[in-house]
Amino acid sequence: MKKRILVLGAGFGGLELSTMLSEALGDAIDVTLIDKSDCFTFGFSKLDVLFGRMRPETVRLPYKKFVKPGVRVLQETISSIDPIAKRVTTDRGTHEADFLIVALGADYDFAATPGMADATEFYTLAGATQLGKLLPTFTKGRVLIAVGGAPFKCPPAPSEAALMMHDYLTTRGIRSACDITLILPLEVPVPPSPDTSRALLAAFAERNIIFVADRELRSVETQRRVVTLDDGREFPYDLFLGVPAIRAPKILEDSGITEDKYVPVKPKTLETRFPDVYAIGDCARQGTPKAGVFAEGAARAVATALIARLRNQDPPVTHKGTGSCYIEFGGGPIARVDVDFFSNPDGPTGTYYEPSVALRADKEHFGSSRRARWFGL
Repeated sequence: MKKRILVLGAGFGGLELSTMLSEALGDAIDVTLIDKSDCFTFGFSKLDVLFGRMRPETVRLPYKKFVKPGVRVLQETISSIDPIAKRVTTDRGTHEADFLIVALGADYDFAATPGMADATEFYTLAGATQLGKLLPTFTKGRVLIAVGGAPFKCPPAPSEAALMMHDYLTTRGIRSACDITLILPLEVPVPPSPDTSRALLAAFAERNIIFVADRELRSVETQRRVVTLDDGREFPYDLFLGVPAIRAPKILEDSGITEDKYVPVKPKTLETRFPDVYAIGDCARQGTPKAGVFAEGAARAVATALIARLRNQDPPVTHKGTGSCYIEFGGGPIARVDVDFFSNPDGPTGTYYEPSVALRADKEHFGSSRRARWFGL
């Protein structure tokens, strides 16, 4: 009888895990991949939509294009998860599994920051699309980019947004009539890599971008156009680019899988406390940032272990906690930081590569290779 593998969530983690299982085992296994959406979107494409580089419809990758031997994709909404029985109930029925992998990502917790639900943000495709329509009407004033709390998705993105905003306003000839302020809940933009942080801080200074470090949003008042920080300071704005706080989906809390908002796992194996149940990506406390490349790395580790187990081999431990993040500096060139969260006992380390046109091609290959691998596009 075929082993049943149930994968919840078709983001970076779920797509890569299902692809690897299919490549190794094909029709010899029964993989069910469930997601409530009908399409996948790369996180970095939201900045492209925000600044008019791409249209929303061109960045959506439909799951109907994800066709792999041994894998079926279902668009369903999960209503309950029993991690002991490895049973999942959705709006369309019940699914049982021999192995359960939770890859549901993190949900935006708009309620965590009063006023954020009514404010403009660029971390959802709908939010980036809305702001992209507002940008051409903005001619002068204060641009404020601020984060609802840590951890947050794709840590370099707010810095990228500030630098890309500078370029956008400069191209329109209105930069001198605008102020740009970036507020992060971090002491430096990229804590694991001092070189990357220094480069970003220098870029901010060169472009007259105000950086406010180690502060979180406490509230957004859209009528007054003012945000309040955790130290009580108020910052007025004319254009607000919010980054919502996040948490693991509430369905995981209701199912008794989470502790303090996220799913605890063994960082090297991604195993939960429930036998044959794994958690990967943003919903898990896996020892890495909340970013797709790290979910993908965790997926590869779990897939490698599952393939070994299904072949009656000892499962290797391959989760390295490494990943590369590309950083838009504006003006064309792109930088990269390679981060390692597990190798150094003294803490995470990062290697910085200065902005270049070659790294822009590298980033484009990152996206195109996954579109081809997962969707055949």
